Amino acid sequence: MKQRGLRILAIAAAILTLASCSKSSSPTAAQSPGTTASAAGNVSGSKSIGVSLLDLQAQFYQAMEQGMKDEAGKYGYTIVFTDANHDQAKQTSQVEDFLSKHVDVIILSPADSKAVGPAIVEANNAKVPVFTADIASTASRGTVVSHIASDNIQGGQVAADLLGAALNGSGTIAIIDEPEVTSVQDRVKGFKDELAAKYPNVHIVADQPAGGERAMAASVTDNLLQRFPSLAGIFGINDDSALGALAAVKSAGKVGTIKIVGYDANPEARTAIDAGQMVGDPEQHPDQIGKLTIDAIHDYFSGKTPPAKIPVAVGSYTGPSTAK
Repeated sequence: MKQRGLRILAIAAAILTLASCSKSSSPTAAQSPGTTASAAGNVSGSKSIGVSLLDLQAQFYQAMEQGMKDEAGKYGYTIVFTDANHDQAKQTSQVEDFLSKHVDVIILSPADSKAVGPAIVEANNAKVPVFTADIASTASRGTVVSHIASDNIQGGQVAADLLGAALNGSGTIAIIDEPEVTSVQDRVKGFKDELAAKYPNVHIVADQPAGGERAMAASVTDNLLQRFPSLAGIFGINDDSALGALAAVKSAGKVGTIKIVGYDANPEARTAIDAGQMVGDPEQHPDQIGKLTIDAIHDYFSGKTPPAKIPVAVGSYTGPSTAK
């Protein structure tokens, strides 16, 4: 009996020891699997993020993707990226797939700012918050928590100043456009408003869509050069548009004669600018857009209300000494 009593006491002591160890080593809210501690606050449990970006072949979105990855890693969030490839139907399908996998939040760079509405509504109905990055939704339906993007109106003004100065305030120009995208609408508005205010002798003779794609921009520019042989300048609404325009200008033997301004200041555009083949670029910071999007999501998870719109300032690049 004495031995049995001793065994019972030993077992009881072991149970108490295990309970104590379990309590001291169990994960806290900020240290649970898939989540890390952050000075910005603790979030209970791991979180998953589904992201559908406009075009992951573009350097801009690759930089944004990396910014999101890096910041999500700080918080221990699981993040999955998909490429909408300028196709709203494809993006809507991606949203439906995210919902079937029960992600905690969705980030969209809409393929079509107006047509994205039904996809956002699906997420709203599933109680999954939606954030937009770079491109805003202008759909009449669907609620977005926060939109994080460059100040594209200011960026368009920067582009106008670069091209207007390069033309000494006079000449005919064309815009290589992508009018279905809200961020592009803003930069073209800023561009046109700035030209009208400061460069009244710079005249826009064509505003042609090219889908933000290099090959299409080259074809559009080739046609423009035939229609407007005295064309003096081109504004490409992103660097693929500008570099496509540059390819056509090179084929026509007019490098330097036709002044080209792009938008983004990606590495390839910087090389062309450094070589004197392009005038310069408004410089976006897609990595910061990505970072700030994840930060806004973390605030939301932490019980805070992110601003409805978070602008990111646009700089200017005309060569290695001017990057900012």
